[in-house]
Amino acid sequence: MNKIIGKENLSEKVVRFEVEAPLIAKSRKAGHFVILRVGKKGERVPYTIAAADPKKGTITLVIQRVGKSSEKVCQLEVGDYITDMVGPLGKATHIENFGTVVCAGGGVGVAPMLPIIEAMKSAGNRVISVLAARSKELIILEEQVAKHSDEVIIMTDDGSYGEKGLITNGVEKVIQREKVDLCVTIGPAIMMKFVSLLTKKYDVPTVASLNTIMVDGTGMCGACRVTVGGKTRFVCIDGPEFDAHLVDFDEMLMRLKAYN
Repeated sequence: MNKIIGKENLSEKVVRFEVEAPLIAKSRKAGHFVILRVGKKGERVPYTIAAADPKKGTITLVIQRVGKSSEKVCQLEVGDYITDMVGPLGKATHIENFGTVVCAGGGVGVAPMLPIIEAMKSAGNRVISVLAARSKELIILEEQVAKHSDEVIIMTDDGSYGEKGLITNGVEKVIQREKVDLCVTIGPAIMMKFVSLLTKKYDVPTVASLNTIMVDGTGMCGACRVTVGGKTRFVCIDGPEFDAHLVDFDEMLMRLKAYN
């Protein structure tokens, strides 16, 4: 069992937990995720690791209330225990000194983007982070992102904070003013699709994290099947990150509708 030692509400539906998991904290890398379960009959749910502190032996999870299982997790308080947790899982993000990297995170996707931003900056890259949400209160982790970024651009649909517009407006603004060597995007599938279409137009290599479609997390259920470069891939085993320009986002969006 894993004890919760910290809890913070980042917005109305997004909660940040600090959880004791010393072995995971020691071996986790940017891009990895865990599977956790609350209650002996609880659903096994994958969540990306937002941060880790090997000295304290803790990991940070940012969880959005979207259904029964996530609501069950979000109701836990400091001192409560997560029944079980396994990880780190998935393939770690490929980190090297690319040059200038644009990290485009939408909504709760900023949480799994944070360790990537930190790792890219540590590798010597110029990191420009573009954060987007529907409104100001849904922008999360801005201070933490700014700590490891050379520049942070905020985009909101309603213009209540930062600049008014979509995340693609912010990304294109950067591409038009300077050479971008890599774009990493994490967020809703429809957002990643349009970021990918934009960067493809400018011939900017792009990586998308497709963790939003994962269910079982071990490749057994097949729910996270995606077509990448004309071949079937499983997000939880082969990913969660792929060349965004090869991902069939329309197929992925159709599969996601099954959960509506």
